[in-house]
Amino acid sequence: MLKNRFLLYAGGIFISYFYFGILQEKITRGKYTYEVINEDGTKTIESEKYTYSVTLVLVQCIINFIVAKIASTMWPQGEDTTQKLYYASMSVTYLLAMICSNMALQWVPYPTQVVGKSAKPIPVMLLGVLVGKKTYPTRKYIFVFMIVFGIVLFMLKDKTSSQAEDTSMGIGELLLVLSLIMDGLTGAIQDRIRAESKPTGIHMMEVANAWCTLFLGILLIISGEYWKFYEFALRYPPVIINLLALGVTSAIGQLFLYSMVSEFGPLVVSVVTTTRKFFTVLASVILFGNIISGRQWIGALIVFIALFLDAYYSKAQPKKK
Repeated sequence: MLKNRFLLYAGGIFISYFYFGILQEKITRGKYTYEVINEDGTKTIESEKYTYSVTLVLVQCIINFIVAKIASTMWPQGEDTTQKLYYASMSVTYLLAMICSNMALQWVPYPTQVVGKSAKPIPVMLLGVLVGKKTYPTRKYIFVFMIVFGIVLFMLKDKTSSQAEDTSMGIGELLLVLSLIMDGLTGAIQDRIRAESKPTGIHMMEVANAWCTLFLGILLIISGEYWKFYEFALRYPPVIINLLALGVTSAIGQLFLYSMVSEFGPLVVSVVTTTRKFFTVLASVILFGNIISGRQWIGALIVFIALFLDAYYSKAQPKKK
């Protein structure tokens, strides 16, 4: 029975986030074409890209909240005593991480985003040492060094790149760095929440996404993006279906993640998600024609091997000084 649940959770995480990655790249990296009728009656084919990152994240947060609300109704979670300020702070850093990560896809290929985001243990570890006063074993630092080396190897620019391309790639990489910093802050806040009130995973999923929906709704109105997205959706109605499917796969993936964490622990989850990321990169190369050089494959393998080893050996919690 336990083995069957493991296969169910692992399969759910793999399938939902695998499809999530394909949809995300299809939405953010795809070209949307339409006809323009000129004054002389001739037609011209124009194309544009999806650039509405706030709307993209808002749809995910709304669906995540709805799914978490349904789950908490079906399986009552008890009382949550977490301070609202913690949830609000976590929501802000979580949102900034997601928005920066999605915006980066306007400048970098999806494999670069996946490998770059794999460096998440680095800011989490640094903030754990500086803020949480934690200590880590030597092998932890070795694995982190491997991750840094692999990412540098993967993102190292070729000499043939044009100056304009160098600038664009720099913007994408900067957004990924900002996203990682926000991930580290989110992890620090989550550690504080778990230490003080120990809410369930569904509690955190529901309340955090409620705050995110509120903040994003306000930002959407202030920025005026809602009107631009509305006009975009009128030109390309299929994007609505893709966004809804993206939100559903995100919510289902989160439910499987929280279920696996509560029953099998974070170690097993890390192994499953690391494996999923590697196959997501492989699918992106095959389905969307993203070209990865031999050097980049070596860098990606170093990153994923380091993540796997880190997950395997991280059985003991880091001790406080």
